[in-house]
Amino acid sequence: MQLQVKGKNMAVTDALFAHAEGRLERITKILPPWDDASSVELELSVERNPKIERPQVAEITVRTKGPVLRVRESAPDMYQAIDTAAKKLERQARRYRERRKEHRRPGAPSLPELPPDLVEAPLPVETAPKLVKSKRFSLHAMSPEEAALNMDLLHHDFYVFRDEESGEVSVVYRRKDGDYGLIAPE
Repeated sequence: MQLQVKGKNMAVTDALFAHAEGRLERITKILPPWDDASSVELELSVERNPKIERPQVAEITVRTKGPVLRVRESAPDMYQAIDTAAKKLERQARRYRERRKEHRRPGAPSLPELPPDLVEAPLPVETAPKLVKSKRFSLHAMSPEEAALNMDLLHHDFYVFRDEESGEVSVVYRRKDGDYGLIAPE
């Protein structure tokens, strides 16, 4: 595993690097042997806004031969953020491993069992999320800029509208960096 640690608005100390390396070492043991993570990127950052309760952010990206596994966690302490993100990433890696085990082609070599220290206790059966509220509204034709303005006026994180150029239903949403995004059908 090749670990790359980047710091944004902060310096990465040797202690932080060693802690991250120790926590992320388990990921390579969980992933299937033929799908070893070629690169693991950890980006550590500190939010400068004093109103944010959990300013320490750890973002981990693992590139495998299959999907890209990505986790973002924040906490009051950087070590805690790394630990929480690593736990989430381990769950994602286990799910990916189980999916690969279920969907492997006939005649392919079977996956070796995980060592007992890496096996997670089975999760309680979760009930499926249920629809608790339904809302209907008319879609007005407008530009994405007008939709973003309406979204701000309503203090919502997204706004559904009919694009006046294409006539298609589109969504404008607020991104974490404060800018806006547009989702439109092809």
